[in-house]
Amino acid sequence: MKLVTYRASVEAAAKLGVLVDDLVVDVAALGTTQGARLPDTMLGLIDAGRPGLETLRACLDAAGGRFPAGAATALANVKLLAPIPRPRKNIFGIGLNYVEHVAESAKSLDTAKELPKQPVIFSKPPTAVIGPGDGIEHNGRITQQLDWEVELAVIIGTTARRVRREDALGHVFGYSVMIDVSARDNRRAGQWIFSKGLDTYAPFGPCIVTADEIPYPQVLDLWLTLNGVEKQRSNTRHMLFKVDHLIADISSGITLEPGDIIASGTPEGVGAGRSPQEWMKPGDVVVACVEGIGTLRHPVVDATPE
Repeated sequence: MKLVTYRASVEAAAKLGVLVDDLVVDVAALGTTQGARLPDTMLGLIDAGRPGLETLRACLDAAGGRFPAGAATALANVKLLAPIPRPRKNIFGIGLNYVEHVAESAKSLDTAKELPKQPVIFSKPPTAVIGPGDGIEHNGRITQQLDWEVELAVIIGTTARRVRREDALGHVFGYSVMIDVSARDNRRAGQWIFSKGLDTYAPFGPCIVTADEIPYPQVLDLWLTLNGVEKQRSNTRHMLFKVDHLIADISSGITLEPGDIIASGTPEGVGAGRSPQEWMKPGDVVVACVEGIGTLRHPVVDATPE
């Protein structure tokens, strides 16, 4: 299933939806029509666990594609939000997780040229999250080196504490797309959170695809364009540390909880690694896609204080 958080109108409250062809079906309303109680938020559905997903699937099967008035809206007529508009905790970011990106970072960002022996972990606060189509803020007082990174996002479904790699994917609720926006000129003594955690620096969406539809996440193409020009293209098979390894590594010392998000790293092609270097500026449009999940499209907007 492809799950979304959306507004049916500007004034409407955010709702949990499931995509059925070109329709967004209101999950809670669908449950009501089938005599079932279903959550009205993404975090609520994640917390409901496997029984919640099974109930939702059963309701969809029973509806047979016929939804009562008010329970379904054309996708073109809704505003998609980030699938989890406000994560409960910081996003776990993974740095230097593709071989070629390690090489380009060593040349341009003063990182080590050797491949990491363990995952490089940083974080992005919940306030960095924006939904599809929202503006990425360019504050000229803070940065002149605004960079892009397309990433596969992993959403945890069940508590993972000291899990083994062979069990790790069983803790995944689903997958999404994230753009890890970075102000390269704001790294502080090797600490990345200010560089990567500013407001609007975690575009997220457009949906979460449940893990049953992506049983093995290491075969997905991913790419990014800036103003229609391709900048990144790779496949998740090129990750140094695969998704199961990341979950096992993080959970060895930090408990992963339902709704936690891991941004699993980016391939080569970032602006900092180009010659000459390239940076996003107001008026630019960045588009990121992960195969089988969807596409994010975001304008870069001027947010420089007067």
